[in-house]
Amino acid sequence: MTNQSTIAVDQVLDCKGLACPMPIVRTKKAIDQLQPGQVIEVQATDKGSLADLQGWAKNTGHQYLGMIHEGDVLKHFLRKATANETKLETKYPNTITNEELAVKLQKKEPIVVLDVREPAEYLFQRIHGALSIPLGVLEKNLDQLNPGDEILVICRSGNRSDMACQLLAEKGFPQVKNVVPGMSGWTGPTEKQ
Repeated sequence: MTNQSTIAVDQVLDCKGLACPMPIVRTKKAIDQLQPGQVIEVQATDKGSLADLQGWAKNTGHQYLGMIHEGDVLKHFLRKATANETKLETKYPNTITNEELAVKLQKKEPIVVLDVREPAEYLFQRIHGALSIPLGVLEKNLDQLNPGDEILVICRSGNRSDMACQLLAEKGFPQVKNVVPGMSGWTGPTEKQ
């Protein structure tokens, strides 16, 4: 899939300049207007949109066809699911607030803060001691985590971390919580490169 002229799309959605969760929010609305089997091209500049859209498609039954990188723009292609392919979108039920996380950190409780944002996001602002494993490579790096640990997963807005929590729970990590609203609302201490 390297020649865009061979990709027929039914709709193009411009999400350039938008950060998580907006590409997902807009894609959800746009895909609802399509007929089953139709293809949407989502244009984004947020590097996290790759993992976001792949995870969202997996959780809803829509098919993530692939991505073309053109300059700073990521062009994602998704096919709308048919009625029998559609899955009910679920949210991970176990959450913790930013304030509760701050208390755990202050008390130096034995927790793992897992940051699933993209490397650049992590580089410029992160919680001290947070482990960086971007959502897009999390499944390949589960060996870096201990299933017996309490793992508090954070991203920018709570969406990527929600998908990461669902993945970890499926893979046998019982003590996982999604930190909401995530780094967009974090007022505790941070560090940067």
